[in-house]
Amino acid sequence: MRAASMRALVKLRFLPALLAIFAALLVAGCGGSGGGGGTDPATIAPAKTPLYVDFTIHPEGEQKANVEALAQKLAGIDDLGGLIVSKLEESASGKGEEVDFQKEVEPWLGERAGFIYPKFEAGQLNDFAAAIQVTDAGEAEAFVDKHVESGSEKFTDGSFEGVDYRVGEDGTTIGVIDELLVIGVEERVFKEVVTASEGESLADESAYTDAVSNVPPDSAADVYVDIGGVIAEAEAGGEVDRSTKLFFEDLGVELDEATAVASLVPGSDQAEIDISSNAIGANAPSGDASKLLESLPADSVAALASAEFGKRFNEGIDQIDEQGIPGQVPPHQLKKALKEAGIDLESIAASIGDAGVFVEGNSERNLTGAMVLATDSASQAKNTVSNIGLFLRASGLPGVTAVNGKASGFSIRSAELGREPIVVVAKGERIAIGYGLEAALAGLEEAGETLADSPAYKEAVDALGDTPISAFVDGPAALKLASALVPPGEEGFREAKRYLTKVDYLALGSEASDGLATARLIVGVGK
Repeated sequence: MRAASMRALVKLRFLPALLAIFAALLVAGCGGSGGGGGTDPATIAPAKTPLYVDFTIHPEGEQKANVEALAQKLAGIDDLGGLIVSKLEESASGKGEEVDFQKEVEPWLGERAGFIYPKFEAGQLNDFAAAIQVTDAGEAEAFVDKHVESGSEKFTDGSFEGVDYRVGEDGTTIGVIDELLVIGVEERVFKEVVTASEGESLADESAYTDAVSNVPPDSAADVYVDIGGVIAEAEAGGEVDRSTKLFFEDLGVELDEATAVASLVPGSDQAEIDISSNAIGANAPSGDASKLLESLPADSVAALASAEFGKRFNEGIDQIDEQGIPGQVPPHQLKKALKEAGIDLESIAASIGDAGVFVEGNSERNLTGAMVLATDSASQAKNTVSNIGLFLRASGLPGVTAVNGKASGFSIRSAELGREPIVVVAKGERIAIGYGLEAALAGLEEAGETLADSPAYKEAVDALGDTPISAFVDGPAALKLASALVPPGEEGFREAKRYLTKVDYLALGSEASDGLATARLIVGVGK
């Protein structure tokens, strides 16, 4: 998508005024999805469009206030839209075109806009078309004519299916279709959207309409992806291995009909991205692992938890056992061989419930973390760790030693693992696999402060509402760690750091039910 978008924007140099419009819309324009009159941009997108971006132009009421509040908190900008437009008007003027956005554009500018990527070929979204609703087609055409005729680039006139248009020297094509000002990166693409407007379009596809029916009413922008279509094109081009597709089919995921929608919802002190997809297996996990997550150490830089991990672990083991490990273990022999050695993978998987992972530290020198498995039996947890330790020592693996004291288990130390050993220990109904003994024990102990005691974590949970939290990142701690790990002189990180300092937390929540998986990502912004 990036290559196509950049190519399209570069080709719009012939008309800086229109570039100003689209850039302003991308950065400053937003509003509720689905509102307003006029022609829906989706009605000119070809029916099998793999990627479509839809957003409204004029925010109003609470949404407008939220956008302005975020811009002020993140960048100290009180009038984001005005700033963008003024800068781009200056840019247009510098290229020899005087543009007054308020007088020349706003009178005919409609409420919605869409970006259309009609084809996915050779791993890229090469084609691109953009459409803006107009309230007065005549005024929009007059604006285009004025700047086409005053510019230095030559244009030729064209017509297709009764729609007149202009074609630039580089192939960029512009015209008005119904009540939409449309720019195609090539004349061929423009003709494709004209054809869609008079026949079957994305707006007529049930896969699209079903997907966008899950869009939040206060969404600012929506991105629709036809996952099945993209995979079909990639498979036809030899870019997707058949075994990969079979793996998902074994999990009950119907990729052929799979779609996904991501929506941006601005808040006064947070930015939210909601994602929904029907690419979900018949046995997808639907539990709530937030209790395990909140029990992880309070000083975690980042932490996540997954419900019903044992179930998915068992499914993965079944897959490996069925296919074998090339050159090492024949098919249908893995579970049998380990069981003979005293390790019953099916029994282990059946005893495991949720799983969590956390990371601690503020530099490479003290970076640690652990994976925590919740089991339904203290004796099963202890026996599992003990049997694996015995198996590794019996196999002659170097560096394996027993661990006793606050928890029982074993450790594996080697130069390849770095300064700390991998420690596997059990206590109560938990198993911890940590980088270093201290991290492993931290995953077992709940006596000290946990994430449940963290103000930022509490705020993240409140922001997610009824959606169970499954991942948390402490903004300041993560920035401190990133600052220590990113090499000095990285210009991109230095620029991003100006805004990252405003981030209090990242929170991810997810659910799955009735054939639909949903996720909410919230970025909390400092006051």
